[in-house]
Amino acid sequence: MEDKQPLLADLRLYCTLVRARGFAAAARALGVSNAYVSKRIALLEQSLQVKLLHRTTRSVTVTEQGGVVHQWALRILEDVDQMREAVSSEQSAPSGLLRICTSSGFGRNRVAPALSALALRYPALDVQLELLDRPVDLIGEGFHLDIRVGAAHEPHLMSRRIAANERVLCAAPAYLAQHGAPASLADLARHRCIVIRERNQDFGRWALQGPGGMETVKVAGPLSANNGEIVHQWALDGHGIILRSIWDVGPALEQGRLVRVLPAYAQPADVWAVYSSRLSTSAKVRVCVEFIEASLADRPAGPCCAPDVLRPRL
Repeated sequence: MEDKQPLLADLRLYCTLVRARGFAAAARALGVSNAYVSKRIALLEQSLQVKLLHRTTRSVTVTEQGGVVHQWALRILEDVDQMREAVSSEQSAPSGLLRICTSSGFGRNRVAPALSALALRYPALDVQLELLDRPVDLIGEGFHLDIRVGAAHEPHLMSRRIAANERVLCAAPAYLAQHGAPASLADLARHRCIVIRERNQDFGRWALQGPGGMETVKVAGPLSANNGEIVHQWALDGHGIILRSIWDVGPALEQGRLVRVLPAYAQPADVWAVYSSRLSTSAKVRVCVEFIEASLADRPAGPCCAPDVLRPRL
């Protein structure tokens, strides 16, 4: 009897389906029909002799065995991609799919321009960028690279610092004229602070480095959001004090539209490239990191910042 092994193309399709969380979404991502996706998944289930998915009219979830297959498929496909790179005679010209995630504001303003240059230099690369203002499971969600404002804490991942950065406290002149400026870190508890829940930030609790070392203050205010660009605009509108990266608020500080408060305090928030250890030697990941690092070095936040802000550290 013929032994039917699963096809690599079907494993890739299955990983896309799990990531997209639906047949229709996977079909759109792949540019194929729903019927084609259903057929290939059925053939994959037949070859593995397991049920991969629970399907209802409203949702698609992975079975326990489907989860095992997904993890193995990710590992197998990574190995195949690395094998191709290892034997390729064109290692200076990376190719294939490169999935990158980062936060929304930083992604639009800093990462996207670097990826534009990357795509022009290496047209054989298929670059997918996703902007996510939430914690990301790099391996489980199928990303090759995460560009983070703030360090990685997952022990199974590797990271490289690609630019220096810090978060600073600031507010609009109109807010300070009405409410005054805080004289100490403890004063922040009595001010209107615009709180953000973004990636690694602790909601409503600001930890800052100051003359006495690291200090923490609990803050609150009538406005909060999970998007940094919204919080930035609310601060410009005079609603309160924000804690934002210097790459974001540097121009507004230089122009006087925002004013830094408690300038002796700041929160370390360097920019890091985070990737799986199994991909640390990947040409496409390495080249991408270098492009983003160079782009950050070419676009400093402004003269109002500390001299080393957004300058790459190798």
